Amino acid sequence: MQESGPGWCWNEGHTVKRDRIGYVFIFPYAFHFLLFLAFPLFFSFVLIFHRWDILSPMEWVGLNNFVKLFQDSLFFKSLLNTLVFLVIHIPLQIVVALFIAEMLNQQIRFRGVFRATFFLPVVVSGVVVSMLWSQLYAQDTGLLNSLLTSMGLGRVNWITSARMAMPSVAIVATWKNVGLYIVLFLVGLQSVPKSLYEAADIEGATHWRKFIHITLPMINPTMFMVVVLSTIGGFSLFIEPVIITGGGPMNSTLSAMLYIYKQGFNFYHMGYAATMGFFFAAIVLLVVILQRKVVEKDVTY
Repeated sequence: MQESGPGWCWNEGHTVKRDRIGYVFIFPYAFHFLLFLAFPLFFSFVLIFHRWDILSPMEWVGLNNFVKLFQDSLFFKSLLNTLVFLVIHIPLQIVVALFIAEMLNQQIRFRGVFRATFFLPVVVSGVVVSMLWSQLYAQDTGLLNSLLTSMGLGRVNWITSARMAMPSVAIVATWKNVGLYIVLFLVGLQSVPKSLYEAADIEGATHWRKFIHITLPMINPTMFMVVVLSTIGGFSLFIEPVIITGGGPMNSTLSAMLYIYKQGFNFYHMGYAATMGFFFAAIVLLVVILQRKVVEKDVTY
């Protein structure tokens, strides 16, 4: 039986008015999503099949961009450089972040001050951090080489050697971002039940055995999150090589993101850059899925 009457009409009108207010509140996000996410993604997909230099009209090329991609040795070198960076950066970042988080999780004086200090580089601009480290790495006037020479040691070609440039960039990226992962590990460490450590103390377990058999298994979800975030952040390596090395020497620090940027905005190969971007995104997705299979495990409480 259909309802009728003044009460029903008022409720219906009130519901319609409330729905309209809801649409007003979601409009800014919907507008932002369509303009800055959905449209660029769709437009990039269209560019895959075209040649476009921004100034000239688009030219349909079919799958030629993919053919060019698989014949581009420099692109695969940039992928290899990125993987080398990840191999250095991820373990270094996890070890440093977990070690500092373990220290900050202890009952020490000025613990809050230390936590804020370690997080400070995260909020500093990546350009500023890279410029700072460029000065530290300077061959003749850099602080690091000055310290080495004062101790009677030789200078190190931190950013002018193809062998040392990528590890040097990895150190900068780790120093810049480690504060975030310290906070994540701290949250994980503080969620471990104290009763487990108390039971281990009764059994006479050492601090190292408690760390291996209690701490690491219990913070496994946090570890997985840190690995995934570090991987995604590592794949997006861009600012550090741009500011510190420019991708050199001899393209040894040319990351995939930097190479895509150069193809798109230096050489105006927009279609080819879009093709590399989608291919690179597929690689990142594949790596994250593999990490999920390897790293993430069920934790039994």
